[in-house]
Amino acid sequence: MVSGYKNHMNFHLHVPHLHLLHHHGKEEVKDIPKGFLAIMVGQGEEQQRFIIPVMYLNHPLFMELLKEAEEEYGFDQKGPINIPCHVEEFRHFQDLIEKENSDHHHHHHHGGGHHHHLLCFRV
Repeated sequence: MVSGYKNHMNFHLHVPHLHLLHHHGKEEVKDIPKGFLAIMVGQGEEQQRFIIPVMYLNHPLFMELLKEAEEEYGFDQKGPINIPCHVEEFRHFQDLIEKENSDHHHHHHHGGGHHHHLLCFRV
């Protein structure tokens, strides 16, 4: 368990571009509730905007998506975080994260088998 914690500690999330959301239009900021974050999922015409809870940033599945985004785009991208994943597959990830958070909340345990769910990378 300690080694898993260290793995999370070694991953650094740099989001200097988040403050730019405020400058793109006030209506864009107003539709993001406190405790949530706007991200873009998909590529090209498939790309869609998602509003996700900030707590996703600590979830191992989402951290894998962020690592893929870093490999694909680097940290120099402008605007919201872009996730290189098909929209439908990302929705599946959301369902898994929500189910896991619900299970974790109700059962007070957390399994480590996240990697078998990682199916959507390299679009």
